[in-house]
Amino acid sequence: MHKIPVTVISGFLGAGKTTLVRHLLQNNQGRRIAVLVNEFGEVGIDGDLLRSCQVCDESESPDSNIVELTNGCLCCTVQEEFYPVMQELLKRRDKIDCLLIETSGLALPKPLIQAFRWPAIRNSATVDGVVTVVDCYALATGNLVGDLDALESQRQADPNLEHETPIEELFEDQLACADMVLLTKTDLVDRTQLDKIKAWLKQELKPGVKIVTVSQGEIEPDLLLGFNAAVEDNLESRHSHHDDEEEHEHDDDINSIELILDRAFDPQVLTDKLKQLLQEQEIYRVKGFVDVPNKSMRLVLQGVGNRFDTFYDRLWQPDESRQTRLVLIGHKLERNIIEQAILGDKILA
Repeated sequence: MHKIPVTVISGFLGAGKTTLVRHLLQNNQGRRIAVLVNEFGEVGIDGDLLRSCQVCDESESPDSNIVELTNGCLCCTVQEEFYPVMQELLKRRDKIDCLLIETSGLALPKPLIQAFRWPAIRNSATVDGVVTVVDCYALATGNLVGDLDALESQRQADPNLEHETPIEELFEDQLACADMVLLTKTDLVDRTQLDKIKAWLKQELKPGVKIVTVSQGEIEPDLLLGFNAAVEDNLESRHSHHDDEEEHEHDDDINSIELILDRAFDPQVLTDKLKQLLQEQEIYRVKGFVDVPNKSMRLVLQGVGNRFDTFYDRLWQPDESRQTRLVLIGHKLERNIIEQAILGDKILA
């Protein structure tokens, strides 16, 4: 039986990975696509979003087509959860044309790819390619990586920096592993900024790695699938910061706060409160679902930097509780402070 081609979708928090996967599922061109989602927060926000796209085989439960790992960075839990999950998927490989793995925004791609060298997986699946999704607007505003000019000058002066932040190292390792880079949110920058970012990224990538701009996750599946790279066989050519380490460590101070609230919120007031909270706390990402008064549909809220996006994705189901569920990911976040800011006066509509 053929090996399942696996596409690893890497990228920082809020870059647009889930939007990309949703589009691929909705425009699968007859492909039977399985999805494995690695979720940082305890609430499966991304997995729920993917299930709501309503493209799963009607003969099967949506939950059987999408597997969520909810206990942390995939590369840290790979031996605890990834192996049994893959074993279950491989039992069904006669029904799967390809597998998408959406990694956590805090995951290094290389340890995940190394798992495909395990004999029990190697004989049945291969990493077809690694796609790294990059938020162009975030780079232009320095929210995630810092000022491009300053970063470039620093690297030129000392290519062996010893005090890079984990986020910078993570970003570089994601680029180092990429077979293609998808540049999102390019409509939020001008042509000069876009050209500058493309030129900078090109210097960071292996020769031949293409940079493709994408809007709202819309990309031709044939462009994204079918690299036939067998990445697990040539990992040594994809150098990263952690090649000489037996295992990597994440910043232990990065944590997530999960809130499940039986409250309805006015979207604008809630967004304003969250923006104020971003000024006071080091928050990398906000995402969740909001119960809006007098609305029959569920509101999806996603925030990165100072930018928030909202849209209504589906009707509330008769058998589900209308709850507001939020996950905030950041540095040394304290639940009581987050709750006080979100549950402040005049938020309830």
